[in-house]
Amino acid sequence: MLRFVTTNEGKLREAREYLGAEAEVRQLDFDTTEIQADDIATVAAHSAREAYEHVDEPVIVEDSGLFVDALAGFPGPYSAYVEDTLGIERVWHLAEMEDDRSASFRSVIAYCDGEGFAASPEPVDTERRGPDQGADERATATTDDQVAAGDIPVKLFEGYVPGEIVAPRGEGGFGYDPIFEHDGTTFAEMDAEEKNAVSHRGRALAKFGEWYQARTQ
Repeated sequence: MLRFVTTNEGKLREAREYLGAEAEVRQLDFDTTEIQADDIATVAAHSAREAYEHVDEPVIVEDSGLFVDALAGFPGPYSAYVEDTLGIERVWHLAEMEDDRSASFRSVIAYCDGEGFAASPEPVDTERRGPDQGADERATATTDDQVAAGDIPVKLFEGYVPGEIVAPRGEGGFGYDPIFEHDGTTFAEMDAEEKNAVSHRGRALAKFGEWYQARTQ
């Protein structure tokens, strides 16, 4: 069984679609401490480690953000806060003043089961850290010695979809979907199936699913 730390039913359905019935994905409603960091991988790893210590079962956490190139990646890991406080239209107006409106949605799936991981292309977060430490401290492998020392490793899987910031269009989706255009269509103009086929979260889940299947065979 795999516990997905989320209160979003849409995210849960998407995870079940990508991971299949064999993974037996179940929702975990657990309020993790969301640290402030300049990298979504750092935030996701911290939450996954905390959730694993809470339930002592394999867990995944997903964190994502909108990264606008001309705004130096803003709002990035602060996307939820910016959406709540400024709103997506103000983000559009900021981008509107720039010649380059390119952007990307990025997602990180963080997995923790208390065990170590073999070295692989996917990064492994091996160090418990506070809000003042950055993602450049992540390692790319871990050992059983690190597990014994208390630094519970977390495997990270990243998904990315390029696009452009545009004036709000569309009635579907949520969050920044109305102002994020991919291949001429905003995420808010896509139905759920179309969006899931190209989404950053879906790409991260696909990577994780392939790896997880091999791990659990």
